[in-house]
Amino acid sequence: MTSVLSSAANTAHSAFASLSSVAQTKAGDTVPNVEIKIDSPDGKLDLSELTGKNVVVTVPGAFSGVCSNQIPSYIAQYDAFKAKGVKDIYVVAVNDIFVVNAWKDKLEEGKASGIKYAADDSAKLAASLGLVLDAAPIFGGPRLKRGALIIEDGKVQHVAVEDSPGDITVSHADSVLKAL
Repeated sequence: MTSVLSSAANTAHSAFASLSSVAQTKAGDTVPNVEIKIDSPDGKLDLSELTGKNVVVTVPGAFSGVCSNQIPSYIAQYDAFKAKGVKDIYVVAVNDIFVVNAWKDKLEEGKASGIKYAADDSAKLAASLGLVLDAAPIFGGPRLKRGALIIEDGKVQHVAVEDSPGDITVSHADSVLKAL
């Protein structure tokens, strides 16, 4: 039994190491060409194909307390983002699309905010952005670091990543608005 657990732990560590081997994205980088899910299991979103100025909010996990406290700042400030020329705001979590959609419904309380919610269910976007959070003790596996990116026509314009997943400072809507 011990060897099975040891083997599983080594496999999990190897998987995390391969996911987290990319340097963290920075301003000036090209947005990676990675498909994630939006709206449904068949709905595809590639952030590298977005046109105009867009904000991407990355969160460790749908329904977690801190993440659920972060997103309402974007819902409340949606019009301010639009006034600054933001085409769309995307919230991305490493969860399946069903969980992300249920979380959206809970956050928006039946009132469509205009914010789009997407699922990086395999953590490929997290890995390609260098934003993998080792969240195994809490969430059971790798997740996205809490942050916000401003992207425009395939290029990263601004990156703000929290030092701790429990913080909401540089990734708060007010901070991102100041960066626009």
